[in-house]
Amino acid sequence: MADTELELLRRRKLVEMQKRALAQKTRKEAQKGEAVDAKRVLDQIFTGRAWEVFNAAQDQYPQVTERVEEALVRLVLEGRMREKISGEELFAFFRQLGLRVRLETRIRVMEHGKLKTLAEKMKER
Repeated sequence: MADTELELLRRRKLVEMQKRALAQKTRKEAQKGEAVDAKRVLDQIFTGRAWEVFNAAQDQYPQVTERVEEALVRLVLEGRMREKISGEELFAFFRQLGLRVRLETRIRVMEHGKLKTLAEKMKER
């Protein structure tokens, strides 16, 4: 059991070191004046459905989202933001800014091992 815990700890350290190396590389690129790929930088901090929320906000509020993107990229590159941002947190952030981001919502029902839309389910009855 101790071997598996040790191996798990080693893997966590390796992943953490890889993240630091990637962040340091992007910081160096930004300092050199090279164009920084914002998507790659944001990919470091976005988790879960954050990209879905961000893309929906970008479609609905392109100017504001561009400013938010610039600010987030700057914070990551400066090392002032290290924690992950989930889709729910990003959604709440946009709400605090006064932006009502509308997400596509689908209701599906699992019946006999098959996913059905709510419209299909209603037609059956």
